Amino acid sequence: VQLVESGGGSVQAGESLRLSCAASGYTYDDDNSGYFMAWFRQAPGKEREGVGGIRTNGGGTWYADSIKGRFTISQAITKSTMYLLVNNTTPEDSATYYCAGTRRRYYRGYRGPPPANEYDYWGQGTQVTVS
Repeated sequence: VQLVESGGGSVQAGESLRLSCAASGYTYDDDNSGYFMAWFRQAPGKEREGVGGIRTNGGGTWYADSIKGRFTISQAITKSTMYLLVNNTTPEDSATYYCAGTRRRYYRGYRGPPPANEYDYWGQGTQVTVS
């Protein structure tokens, strides 16, 4: 599985931006189970934090409490791309954003999200700077 982020760059505070994570290598042949994919970010000198994520079967999403409704995670109808829309950006959103995905599949009964150490696949990251 490979994950490739895109969409990072520099924006002015208050503007919106959308990041994409293209996933290749996953199979989506079972509606009763799926993978979890998530966005993490890490700012210089700070620990990595989870932003939120989505499960590929059903599209259920979750968000970190600190995001406060400004972030929206979605996936393409093909499930092969995950998006992160950030509205009303602030300088505190400046960070490297990483896409991550689980190796194992989770059946519908598992509510999730899984802990960070269950994300086995990571993208290379995309830099976001808000000024």
